[in-house]
Amino acid sequence: MSKKVLIVDDDPDVRLFNATVVEESGYTPIEASNGEEGLKVIKKDPPDLVLLDVLMPKQSGIRLYRELKTDRSLEKIPVIMLSGVAKRTFLRSQKALTEFGDKPVPEPENYLEKPVEPDDLAREIKKFLG
Repeated sequence: MSKKVLIVDDDPDVRLFNATVVEESGYTPIEASNGEEGLKVIKKDPPDLVLLDVLMPKQSGIRLYRELKTDRSLEKIPVIMLSGVAKRTFLRSQKALTEFGDKPVPEPENYLEKPVEPDDLAREIKKFLG
């Protein structure tokens, strides 16, 4: 059975693009349109990798990432942040949440700023899944 990659992004065109790259790389794409939906999918059937957008309705990637990395049963799932938001802005948001009493979280395993080239995304996915 091929490894599963969960794509969490509110933009259907981005999900389609990412799903195509995942499939062409030999993996099974699973999709969620926001962080809330993504967390349900992860808890029901944990994927081998998560491609996660930062800004989404219902639950942002910032919050979903924090939930993943502070849950012992989910913290080992690698996450590639894939966003139009600069990495330093994301890291600043995580630091602010920590200062408000949340647990500190590690930096994402990888952070790619949109737009990303298909070959670059495929290469990063393969780094984690072989």
